Amino acid sequence: MMTNTILEVRNHYPVLLSELISIINPQYGGTFIDCTFGQGGYTKKILDFADTKVIALDRDEDSSKKALEIKEKYEDRFLFKNIKFSQIKNLKLKNENIKGVMFDLGYSYTQIKDPKKGLSFETIGELNMKMGINEFSAKEAINILDEKELAQIFKYFGEEKDSNRIAHNIVEDRATRKITTEELVRIIESSKRKKNQKTHSATKVFQALRIFVNKEISELIYGLINAAKVVKKDGVIAVVTFHSLEDKIVKYFFKSLSENKSVSRYIPKNEEKVNLFRSISKKPITPSAKEIKENPPSRSAKLRYVIKKEDSYEFETDILEKFDYLIKVENFSKKL
Repeated sequence: MMTNTILEVRNHYPVLLSELISIINPQYGGTFIDCTFGQGGYTKKILDFADTKVIALDRDEDSSKKALEIKEKYEDRFLFKNIKFSQIKNLKLKNENIKGVMFDLGYSYTQIKDPKKGLSFETIGELNMKMGINEFSAKEAINILDEKELAQIFKYFGEEKDSNRIAHNIVEDRATRKITTEELVRIIESSKRKKNQKTHSATKVFQALRIFVNKEISELIYGLINAAKVVKKDGVIAVVTFHSLEDKIVKYFFKSLSENKSVSRYIPKNEEKVNLFRSISKKPITPSAKEIKENPPSRSAKLRYVIKKEDSYEFETDILEKFDYLIKVENFSKKL
C-alpha cells in the first residue's frame, strides 16, 4: 500500500559505527571529514573525543538543521558545508591535520520516507529523487530520455534484467500520459518476467534512477580521488557502501593504489614509484548479527578502508578510464 505521509520516525542508526571508530582512532585527535553528514551519527561520535575537529559535508540542505544542533554544542570544533563531497578539495585545508575521511553512501530512513524527495516507490506524486544541488529530476529523465538510454540506465545502474522491456513500456505509456511514481511502479510490475518474493519489483529501477539523477558514479569517483589528495600521511579513507556498483568502484580504487605503483619519487639518476595506500584487508567489514537485527537495512553494508602511506597530493590513477562506460551512461543527462 502506498502512502503520501512520512512513516513513524525510527531511531537513526549510523551503520558500522564502532568498527569505523576503531579504524580512524579519533582518541589520538586530529581533523576528520565526514563527507556524508546526514543525521550526524559519525560526527557526534568523533566529537566525543576532546582533541578532535570535524568538517562535515552534505548536499542535502535538510542536513543543516541537525548541523546547527551540533554547532551549538561544539562551536569551535565543528564546521558544516552544504556541498557535494566531490568538492572536498575546494575546502581550505592547508593548516588542517586531516587524519580521516569517511563516506557513508546510504540514504537515511528520513530521506527515503520524505515524499518531497520522491526517493521511494512507496510515495505518491511526481518523480523527484533530487538529493540537493541537482540539475534535473527523475521526472525529466523518465519523460525525456529515449528507450535505449533508459534501458542502459536501468541495466548498468540498477542491474535490472528486464531493463529493455521496462524502458520500452515507459516510452509507450508516456506518449499518452506523464509518468508519475505510481505509474512507473505499475509499468515496472507489469514488465517483470519473474517476481522476486523478497524484493519489490521496482527496487532496482528506483536505485538506478537515484544514481543517475544524483550523478553518483562521477560523484563517488571524484570524491575518492580528492579524499586521497587531502588526507595526510597515516590518515584513513573509509567508505561504507550498500550496493555492488558502489563497492566495485571503491574496491578497485583502493586496490589499484595499494598494489600498483602510483606515486612518483624523484631520486638521483633514478625514478622510483611507490604505492599511495596500504590496505589492511582485501575483505570488507560487514555488520554483526546484532546490528543487523537492530537495523535490518544495514545487512547490505560493506566497509572498506585504506591508510595513506605517502604525503603526496599528486598521484596516478586509471579509475576514470576503468569506469568510463558508466560515466558515458551518466552523461545522457546532457540532454536534460
